[in-house]
Amino acid sequence: MDEKYDVIVLGTGLKECILSAVMCQAEGKKVLHLDRNNYYGGASASLTPLKNVYEHFGKTCKDLEEFGRGRDWNVDLIPKFLMANGRLMKLLNRTGVERYLDLKSVDSNYVYKAGRIHKIPATEDEALASGLMGLFEKRRFKQFLSYVDQYEVDREKTHKNYDCTKKTMKECYDLFGLDDNTAGYTGHGLALYLDDNYIGNPCLETILRVKLYGQSLAINRNSPYTYPLYGLGELAQGFARLSAIYGGTYMLNTPCEIIRENGKAVKVKAGDKTFHCDMVICDPSYAPDFVRKSEKVVVAICILDHPIADTKDVASVQIIIPPKQARPYKKDYDEGEKRKDIYVTCVGSAHMVTPKGFYLATVTTVVEFGDHEKELELGIKLLGNIKEKFVKVYDLYEPTDDGTSSQVFISKSYDATSNFETTYEDALEIYRRATGKREFDFSKVSNPSAEEVL
Repeated sequence: MDEKYDVIVLGTGLKECILSAVMCQAEGKKVLHLDRNNYYGGASASLTPLKNVYEHFGKTCKDLEEFGRGRDWNVDLIPKFLMANGRLMKLLNRTGVERYLDLKSVDSNYVYKAGRIHKIPATEDEALASGLMGLFEKRRFKQFLSYVDQYEVDREKTHKNYDCTKKTMKECYDLFGLDDNTAGYTGHGLALYLDDNYIGNPCLETILRVKLYGQSLAINRNSPYTYPLYGLGELAQGFARLSAIYGGTYMLNTPCEIIRENGKAVKVKAGDKTFHCDMVICDPSYAPDFVRKSEKVVVAICILDHPIADTKDVASVQIIIPPKQARPYKKDYDEGEKRKDIYVTCVGSAHMVTPKGFYLATVTTVVEFGDHEKELELGIKLLGNIKEKFVKVYDLYEPTDDGTSSQVFISKSYDATSNFETTYEDALEIYRRATGKREFDFSKVSNPSAEEVL
């Protein structure tokens, strides 16, 4: 095994595997990829068999026969879907990794309002049929969606003399006469913001987010989301496979330590071997002295033997509970009002993550108060009878510097958003700092043939 590499990557999370693949395929770098775990995926892994899930969450492994064959379970540690027209989907296509995956659309997308869930309107026709708003509000919302649909950043005539780089989203809502409830569903259900901080920012980003939602919905029709069969861990493994095809070397189940000289990473100790390198890319757990806590996320993974009620018994679904819908229950939160979304996702045997007759439902939110499970209670109530529940609070970390001096480029922890757009952005930002290029550069790479990727 070579002792000198251009890049050493530590951790096989999705971001690290994306960067490993891009560095090999697009940049022609010699890459060594290490992980202390004996499985791919890191914090974005899908655990199998089911007994491994019990061990991961520190629960006593009871008689599991009632849950069917253990290897039919693929349990995601982070609950996320892919936007069907999002940047990660485009990267899967551009790199050829999509050919390793079986992708299937998510059946539906709902929002919670006043004790009930409603399908989120994202087209003009759905807006008119929605029970979320009255007749006149529907007409105003249709006008807003029409504006978003025709809007193009580079075509000034589509802006209709409205400067979206200067006008705030609050001003945009006021322009179309949308009330607070509709603004909430737009910001959280379509633009997929975690909180209301976007309201005072220029409205361009929100318009582009809503446009992405609509474009993704047009691809899948029922929802804007796509999900890989056998769980999200397949994404990391797909990029790892591409990296290996282009010369990347992998070592799992290997303890790793970054060695610096004069503040700069020069080598990595891996077990009883030492490898020299020009740079290190890693997740926060491999550089604990160079990251800081940003926030906490609480996740409840629940095994069900039934679909979620009032979803028309669909096999897969997302439900968004905006913070304003949780505030009528603020008596439950002794320390203040909930300000972050609560997300509920559900997948099952249709996506090959459970045996037939079972479902995996996940409820997650950013921790804002002391009683973590209390913050999930509104989402948990939507699930009905729960056969088993695993709850864990995760600290989220971010790097303390940009890595350009130390040549240690550290990814952020996976945030609480319900899709992979911020995951892609973090991977791209590391690539920018490591290479000096603004976008992933595939100019020297042809789209790989079937023979290359199979």
